[in-house]
Amino acid sequence: MGKAEARSKSSDGPSSARTSSSRKASAKAADQERKDPAPSEADEKSEFVEVIAENGDDVEPPPEIVEPDPELSAEEAEQARKDYLLTRFWISARGYWGRSGDRLAWLFTIGLLLLIVANVAVQYGINVWNRAIFDAIEKRDAASVFHLTAIFFPLAIGSVLLGVAQVFGRMGIQRRWRAWLTNAVVSRWLTNGRYYQLNLVDGDHKNPEYRIAEDLRIATDSPVDFVAGVTSALLSAVTFIVVLWTIGGALTVTLGGSSISIPGFLVIAAIIYAAIASGSITAIGRSFAQISEDKNQAEAEFRYILTRVRENGESIALLGGETEERDGIDKTFSNVLRQWARLAGQHMRTTLVSQGSNLIAPVVPLLLCAPKFLDGSMSLGQVMQAASAFTIVQTAFGWLVDNYPRLADWNACARRIASLMMSLDGLERAETGDGFGRIERGETEGEAMLSLNDLSVTLDDGTAVVGETEVVIEPGERLLVAGESGTGKSTLVRAIAGLWPWGGGSVGLHADRRLFMLPQKPYVPSGTLRRAVAYPGAAEDWTIDEISRALHKVGLDHLKDKIEEDAPWDQTLSGGEKQRLAFARLLLHAPDIVVLDEATSALDEKSQDKMMETVTTELPKATIVSVAHRVELEAFHSRKIVLERRKGGAKLVSDVDLIPRKGKRRLLGRFLRQRQAAGKAA
Repeated sequence: MGKAEARSKSSDGPSSARTSSSRKASAKAADQERKDPAPSEADEKSEFVEVIAENGDDVEPPPEIVEPDPELSAEEAEQARKDYLLTRFWISARGYWGRSGDRLAWLFTIGLLLLIVANVAVQYGINVWNRAIFDAIEKRDAASVFHLTAIFFPLAIGSVLLGVAQVFGRMGIQRRWRAWLTNAVVSRWLTNGRYYQLNLVDGDHKNPEYRIAEDLRIATDSPVDFVAGVTSALLSAVTFIVVLWTIGGALTVTLGGSSISIPGFLVIAAIIYAAIASGSITAIGRSFAQISEDKNQAEAEFRYILTRVRENGESIALLGGETEERDGIDKTFSNVLRQWARLAGQHMRTTLVSQGSNLIAPVVPLLLCAPKFLDGSMSLGQVMQAASAFTIVQTAFGWLVDNYPRLADWNACARRIASLMMSLDGLERAETGDGFGRIERGETEGEAMLSLNDLSVTLDDGTAVVGETEVVIEPGERLLVAGESGTGKSTLVRAIAGLWPWGGGSVGLHADRRLFMLPQKPYVPSGTLRRAVAYPGAAEDWTIDEISRALHKVGLDHLKDKIEEDAPWDQTLSGGEKQRLAFARLLLHAPDIVVLDEATSALDEKSQDKMMETVTTELPKATIVSVAHRVELEAFHSRKIVLERRKGGAKLVSDVDLIPRKGKRRLLGRFLRQRQAAGKAA
């Protein structure tokens, strides 16, 4: 199941379900009575940690569901969906500047805007200097040339310093915004096992790790660049249009014996030139967004299939599946190359326009000003100032030409991260019971450690898996859940752990008791063996001697000398060794309730018996719930319930004591007798 520990309470219980980091903290607190671990170097928080810790925890609830207009065609509905995805992205992303956002967000934003204004002002100063220096050269005024040369250096230094400060402010916003939004998305993704539940539901949320790592980066980087670019372009356009209008004046053209005066001809020329360039790039790049989105999805799928090969390398090698895997990799990579070819075609067409525009733009103002310079109505300095101003205005108006590819890429990335947000929205609504059957979680009554109260488990579409289950598990009881394959035993265990939210009824856990799960395929994190054994606690929570003793008890003595060794343990250890390591982990954490989901399936019968004897000896008071097929495990349990596949979901058909206990009546027996009595009465 890919999860080592389940939460004892959910968000609709007495206390909220905790994320991975908070569970580690609670485990440390629970173990504090028996040891006092040394402080970790992680106590020295980086700025990134500070940003996300202060501002990322308060996440607004998901927005209301927006249903598409049923009268829309399929194409119109798809476009409406894409438009809403951008809206959904901004619903969360704008929170960076909200009350629960980054405390420095507005300071950086206002500072960046002021720097842009100052930069445009210095740019205007250089433009005026450009006119003065060429006028001085034309007049051969040496004194003015030397004076203006001295003025240039402060202007240049000021421009450079403002440019550096602008980069700092812009990238500061990008970095902190990404930190804030990443923390918000990751927090929602990890809460209540949603990262696991996404694998069980339909939706456009493939490769969430790529979306969080790459798409979210682009989705927060690009808007800052765009806003800064647009602001700078707008201020530059307004400032230098005034310069063009003032310097250029009116151009008189004689046609057929008639004189036509064109006021502000340089401004009109700049606008027409920019309209042609921008219109061309818009027409050429209209499919840029979709192509970028397809390319990003192809890249994500390629990374995913490579990761799958690495993670399942042993199985593939043992089965000799290299040829089949190569075919899959080649097919996926061919799609990547195909999407890149489409993207390259788009870039070539846009480059044709932008490169041509950049070459022609400096020449146009010189040609337009040449008649006025030749007739003596414009000085050389005015011509050069006009040429510089025209280029700046053209650059400002042509901002779309230069940034359309990035705008399209941002559009695709924002949609992808918004798709993940919408899938998380659906899971979050399911947790509140908003239109979904939801398993409630709370506390048991009396001394019972675990109770299933009229519990039914369904798929997310309402299809029944397990129905009408009533079980109460007393302290110290060791319960074996049996049944044929496909009867929903593992799904029932996931529901107990809080990983499976869909269904009805409730699951109760004793207050202040810790539940620990051992899945069939234990998770082995990267890093040292010490970290792998201590997981999900911190490696420093237990001494090397304590970890060494735990390894000895589960038959992993050959690993005791490698506790501090950093190696790919997930690939190095065999299936049986991983399960033994999971039991060592269990002994260290010493929980109150243990759930074993086929946790000894990779062990031989003798090793299985030894492992179960160790658990019952080392944790004599622990309440154990086991899911297994092997009959031999009955010897280590005091009670057995059996699930049987029926129409409308699996049913609990028997509940027997494997170790007779006086005075204890089975709840299932009472439940079945009550149902029979009700049927006769009806």
